[in-house]
Amino acid sequence: MTILNQPSTAFTRSLANSHLAVKAAAVVFGSLLIAAATQIEVPFFPVPMTMQTFAVLLVGLLFGARLGAVAVLTYLAEATLGLPVLSGGASMAMMFVKPATAGYLVGFVGAAFVAGLIAERTAGRFWGVVAAAFAGEVVLMALGVAFLAWLIGAEKAVTFGLIPFVLGDLLKIVLAVAVARGVGRLSLPGAL
Repeated sequence: MTILNQPSTAFTRSLANSHLAVKAAAVVFGSLLIAAATQIEVPFFPVPMTMQTFAVLLVGLLFGARLGAVAVLTYLAEATLGLPVLSGGASMAMMFVKPATAGYLVGFVGAAFVAGLIAERTAGRFWGVVAAAFAGEVVLMALGVAFLAWLIGAEKAVTFGLIPFVLGDLLKIVLAVAVARGVGRLSLPGAL
C-alpha cells in the first residue's frame, strides 16, 4: 500500500530525512545544476532552447515538491542578485531588456513543484515519474507561453514559444525520467 505524501525514491526519502544542512546543500547544488544546464543552449527567437527544463524536472523528481521548488527559487534568487546564471550568462536585470523568458522562469517553480508532488504521490513508480515529468513540463510551458502571448500575441507565442520546443522537451523529459530513476535508487548515508 502506498502512503500519499511520502518521498518517492530512496534518494528522496534519504534527503527528506537528512539534517537541515544537507537539505540546504542539496538546494544549492540543485540551483547550480540548473544554472549549469542553462548554459547549454541552442539560440532560438524569442526564447532560447536550453537544458534548463531537464535540470528543473530532475530537481523536482529527485528532491520532491517542496525542496525542488526551493532549489528553483534559489536559482532565481541567484539571478536576482546579479549572478550570471540565466541563459547566455545573463542576470535577472536582463529581464527588463528581454522579458520573453520571464513566464518560463516562473513556470520552472511550478514545474519542479508539480513534478515532485506527482512523483511523491505515485511513490516513484515508473509511469508515475513519467506522468510527473510530463505534468511539470505542461505547467512550465503553459506559464511560459501564456506570458509570451501577453507580450507578442497568442499565435506568435505558440509559433515561436511552443512548437519549436516540443521535440526537444520530450527528449529532456525522457532524459530526466531516466536519470531520476537511476539516481533515485541511491540514498544518502544515514549519518547525514
